[in-house]
Amino acid sequence: MKPWLRKILGGSVGRPVPLHEIRRSFDEAAGDEEHFPSTIDPRIYHVQLILEYFGDLSGKRILDVGCGKGRFARVLQERCPAARIAALDLSEAMLRFVPAPIGVCSGTMTSLPFASASFDCVYATESLEHAVGISTAVGEMCRVLKPGGKLVIIDKNAEHWGRLKTPEWEKWFRREELEKLLKRDCRQVSSRFISYWEDVEPDGLFLAWLAQK
Repeated sequence: MKPWLRKILGGSVGRPVPLHEIRRSFDEAAGDEEHFPSTIDPRIYHVQLILEYFGDLSGKRILDVGCGKGRFARVLQERCPAARIAALDLSEAMLRFVPAPIGVCSGTMTSLPFASASFDCVYATESLEHAVGISTAVGEMCRVLKPGGKLVIIDKNAEHWGRLKTPEWEKWFRREELEKLLKRDCRQVSSRFISYWEDVEPDGLFLAWLAQK
């Protein structure tokens, strides 16, 4: 990112857009299997990172925040049949593709419709970038997490803003930006660069933030 752009925008980049416009965009895209497939290649490292960090998920309550069609939740459920997974998304059209027995719920990241301390693990994979109110969304993910629970956020690095064609509202993040937000509620917070695929060196585009409450 250009220094002058970082100075103007501070942390996240992207243009504010009304929530209903974002919802409509994803509702309209739900039928596009080419660009929004219902399944995901399990060799994608994002999946492996979540599984490795969370550990044994048997009997655990897991929340996928901004699940889309539930691609990641599907893989986790297949790998850990005893896990109790809930998937939340803004778009009801997207949620129709989420397979049973995964529980689905329509809602926003800034007002999660769950009781505090109700999940053992929470994750958001390339979904926080679509939230309207980043600080509030991170706080909500921490709120619904049980004490000792684990949280994973995977998203794009603001230092590479402009590298991909994205929706005008999409936000990318600086490493320290989300670390600071997570440290308000979590006692262990770290971040690292990750690759998209297994066995490929990170190129700086993707970051993973790991936290334990």
